[in-house]
Amino acid sequence: MNPASRLSPPRRPAGVSGRGWRGLRRLALISAMGLMSATAALSVHAQTTPAMAAAWTRQAQDWIHQQLQSTEPGALPLRPEIEVGALDSRLRLAPCARIEPYLPAGTRLWGRTRIGLRCNEGPTAWNVFLPIQVRVWGPAWAVRQPVLAGTALTEADVEPVEVDWTEGISPVLARPEDWLGNEAARNLLPGQVLRQGMVRAPQVFTAGTQVRVLVRGQGFTLTASGAALTHGHLGQTARVRMPNRKVLTGTVRDAETVEIAL
Repeated sequence: MNPASRLSPPRRPAGVSGRGWRGLRRLALISAMGLMSATAALSVHAQTTPAMAAAWTRQAQDWIHQQLQSTEPGALPLRPEIEVGALDSRLRLAPCARIEPYLPAGTRLWGRTRIGLRCNEGPTAWNVFLPIQVRVWGPAWAVRQPVLAGTALTEADVEPVEVDWTEGISPVLARPEDWLGNEAARNLLPGQVLRQGMVRAPQVFTAGTQVRVLVRGQGFTLTASGAALTHGHLGQTARVRMPNRKVLTGTVRDAETVEIAL
């Protein structure tokens, strides 16, 4: 390069001290370096292509399938359906040779949720979130005809269906033993899918009934009588007042017995 074509360093303006001039030059240098870094970052981000985003999305979808298969209950035939959303179009992500999908704390692969994507091998580290919709189709039982609260459910009251388990918050009652013979906790309408909280164990006695209290301990069994303070539902807990006014809590075994294990 011709020496005459080189830029000469700027001269110190009149009236500016040597120390002040050095400070101004230092600030100018820092600003120039920041501008260079920003320009370089924009240059890297500009290399992102739709094909890269599509590849990251496919990798995230494969990861979701693996996670669902590892947590799927073995006895029930569940069919996951995954809808992966799109990354924010305003993002300008640097190319990445290896991304790591992960589940953010406090979230689960159920319903409308999100997963995280972080770059572990690329010129610039980044971390973003990808919206997803996970539907899990599986067996269930739908109410066939109106059932009044307190009525014991029979096979004639329901019919088998396949539903998206993620549509409701409460777990689906998928097995007949989960509902058969139990009573409706509230009025049930045709088309409703049986879920936890919609049925309860049948009531076998009412509050005030005299019941037998069976106390079982290590190596001994005692029997006494008492007055039920609560309604008794089969397999559920009930409170009983004994003749000495002491109140005990036990499990309802039948229409006459409350068992207390020590």
